[in-house]
Amino acid sequence: MSALTREESEALIQEVLEVYPEKAKKDREKHLAVNDQTIEQSKKCITSNRKSLPGVMTIRGCAYAGSKGVVWGPIKDMIHISHGPVGCGQYSRAGRRNYYVGTTGINVFGTMNFTSDFQEKDIVFGGDKKLAKLITEIELLFPLNKGISVQSECPIGLIGDDIEAVSKKAAKELDKPVVPVRCEGFRGVSQSLGHHIANDAIRDWVLPRRDGKAFEGTPYDVAVIGDYNIGGDAWSSRILLEEMGLRVVAQWSGDGTIAEMEKTPYVKVNLIHCYRSMNYIARHMEEKYNIPWMEYNFFGPTKVAESLRAIAAKFDDKIKEGAERVIAKYQPLMQAVIDKYKPRLQGKRVMLYVGGLRPRHVIGAYEDLGMEVVGTGYEFGHNDDYDRTIKDMGNATLLYDDVTGFEFEEFVKRVKPDLVGSGIKEKYIFQKMGVPFRQMHSWDYSGPYHGYDGFAIFARDMDMTLNNPCWGKMIAPWLKKEVPLEEKKAA
Repeated sequence: MSALTREESEALIQEVLEVYPEKAKKDREKHLAVNDQTIEQSKKCITSNRKSLPGVMTIRGCAYAGSKGVVWGPIKDMIHISHGPVGCGQYSRAGRRNYYVGTTGINVFGTMNFTSDFQEKDIVFGGDKKLAKLITEIELLFPLNKGISVQSECPIGLIGDDIEAVSKKAAKELDKPVVPVRCEGFRGVSQSLGHHIANDAIRDWVLPRRDGKAFEGTPYDVAVIGDYNIGGDAWSSRILLEEMGLRVVAQWSGDGTIAEMEKTPYVKVNLIHCYRSMNYIARHMEEKYNIPWMEYNFFGPTKVAESLRAIAAKFDDKIKEGAERVIAKYQPLMQAVIDKYKPRLQGKRVMLYVGGLRPRHVIGAYEDLGMEVVGTGYEFGHNDDYDRTIKDMGNATLLYDDVTGFEFEEFVKRVKPDLVGSGIKEKYIFQKMGVPFRQMHSWDYSGPYHGYDGFAIFARDMDMTLNNPCWGKMIAPWLKKEVPLEEKKAA
């Protein structure tokens, strides 16, 4: 099926909106748009970062998910307490495949679940004493931990537990950082506020610990921020940065440590992969420590080369030459990958709906394989995310913010993409519809997808998914034709 025209895309949006009551229709209309590359600011065409409508089955997460699940959780040598009922901690444990090096339960704790396990009496009488006891027990059982964070769940903000007082007292007794994070799930409109709150906690409780301390730096020190090492992404990215001559002093939060976080104010440039989750702390370091920052994109050879050159431009000729050397080294390997998979994927159309950076960053990787992204949107994006997206998307393609389950299904039915890339909540819906699907939050248990090494895996996975013969055999039972008994006997 050919791509929709602008008029067809606008008509599709209106058709989908017709099922809503007038008030809901008026609200949702602001979050659905047809892309226009001539617009400089996305706020002229789409609204974002607003509360979801009750009852529309939003796919968003909460502030706790943004802090515990994204920013703090992957810090491997700290213990992260889910302060509240057990459910949130269990749900968020080891959910995103943040790979790390170490011995779990001894010196790293990323896939372990620590919770204060609130009961009814804790809601009534408060959980401060329970939290203090839990911290003491943690120190006894896991003495090699380098610090503790307290990730507050919804009841904590409702009953008023003083996690700051408990944390300050425990930090003094243990002589380790104990960081309170006010990330109750009900705060804000999505997990995005949880990212911001987590960044503020790093600003207030972690970075100042290194102020004034000696550090032996080099002119080529950088920090990789906002790469969560899903399936090994940060490792495949770090290889390229070090090959071009840079020294990666800090990498967080994927496979990160609190010591690396503390050293970050001494680097020369902060490199941010996930702008949405970490731009707050980068801006703070720019203001306080005068450290410039830049966003980069390591999805697909075209964007990798662009980013390596943009990063090298911040340094001297040695790094610039190193960047060109790295690009030249991997170019034949990437061309071989493209030659293998592009004939099988050329012209295929993709619809995306993810969080963070992926709705725009992966567009270039698909285009390197000859594919076209015909619709994209963010679960928790802000307008500055869409500002960056409208230039990467073709005209007349669909943009959808905080899309509802109904809207997304209807868009897919009408646009008929060859592949959908979204999250775990959408995966089985589209698979049952017979639509090829990749889980693009955690790479469907594959990866890495970042860097040159990651692109080869990305291309293989897209081909393996899209060209799998199973999709043509998936017919819902109610769509199957009844075979007459005579034909069954003859068979």
